Amino acid sequence: MTWITLRQKTKTKKTEEEMARMAGTRLIQWLNLLVWALVMLKTEGANVSITIVEDAVAKGAVCLDGSPPAYHWDKGFGAGINNWLVHLEGGGWCNNVTLCLNRSETRLGSSKHMDKSDNFTGILSRVQNYNPDFYNWNRIKIRYCDGASFTGDVEAVDPATNLHFRGARIWPAVIEDLLSKGMKDAKNAFLSGCSAGGLASILHCDSFQALVPSGAKVRCLSDAGYFINVNDISGARHIEEFYSQVVATHGSAKNLPSSCTSKIKPELCFFPQNVAHEIKTPIIFVNAAYDSWQIKNILVPTKVDPHGTWHDCRRNIKSCSDDQIQTLQGFRLNFLKALENTGNSSSKGLFIDSCYDHCQTELQETWLFDDSPLLAKTTIAKAVGDWYYDRRPFQKIDCPYPCNPTCHNLVTI
Repeated sequence: MTWITLRQKTKTKKTEEEMARMAGTRLIQWLNLLVWALVMLKTEGANVSITIVEDAVAKGAVCLDGSPPAYHWDKGFGAGINNWLVHLEGGGWCNNVTLCLNRSETRLGSSKHMDKSDNFTGILSRVQNYNPDFYNWNRIKIRYCDGASFTGDVEAVDPATNLHFRGARIWPAVIEDLLSKGMKDAKNAFLSGCSAGGLASILHCDSFQALVPSGAKVRCLSDAGYFINVNDISGARHIEEFYSQVVATHGSAKNLPSSCTSKIKPELCFFPQNVAHEIKTPIIFVNAAYDSWQIKNILVPTKVDPHGTWHDCRRNIKSCSDDQIQTLQGFRLNFLKALENTGNSSSKGLFIDSCYDHCQTELQETWLFDDSPLLAKTTIAKAVGDWYYDRRPFQKIDCPYPCNPTCHNLVTI
């Protein structure tokens, strides 16, 4: 046997050993990935298929593009079979024809563009360990496709755009569909929503009470829906002007609480601080005092920061300067002042943490997980469940940032 042959065999053996090691490494990586996927599947729950409400079209209850509304329904089981949690999706608003036309070509304006299934997590989870009070309820997520928190109603349709402003018709049409599928027998009915959906849960809380069976226990939850009317850093009331345009574009005035619109301009009735005290149905407000969407879009919208001074602060609160933190503390005080208008009734709940976040009930990590945010040593899931079932009232407001080490402060790229 020649030296070359021996070297070739040695090289071949080393190559085989290296390939075996690589295969073993890949197997370990694959197994780790599989374990991670199984854990995520267990904690996040299964995908829930979409239901298109075709019958709503005849009622004129349609998305911006004229397509029918939709929802996802994970059916209740066991002791929760006659309990219903209806969650309203968020997604901002469109305040003029151009933006609404753009929106009509997305999932936020057309059921044609919606995903065929949705992953239910947090308050919508079917896993008992991660949603102990509502896991076996009928859990519904109503898709948001009208651009005005289910308040718009304009009969005329401009053939040039084919835009339909009919959110106020979608709301009862979907509820009627759910009633026909079993919600008419509800013992418990809980309306919740996030962001624009959280605002909708405030505006429609009492009408939800009126739509469901009279014998049902009805309550509402607004997550990150308490938008406040304050000046931006330039001194302008940008958000008030924006809401005025939303109300005008969608014809929302007639569908906002008359107890408010009879006293002040309709666009001001889009702000919870002007309507919350009139809500008769028990409701709990879950909100970050440093709501990241409001900081970015109400306090410091991009157009009032042309030099990007706030760029890093807006994306990560830990990057804020001392002066910027003081401005954020001022926003928190304004938020708490506006929150006083909810009244002091024991039927109203508060979970106001000092986190920099937006929407905390939909995500498992902030709703209920090993390291979820705590307020008074209580998770959001525990506070909401205790409040709903009258185990104890919950009206807690956190200390100022950065006092709460359990916060999951949002960081964006």
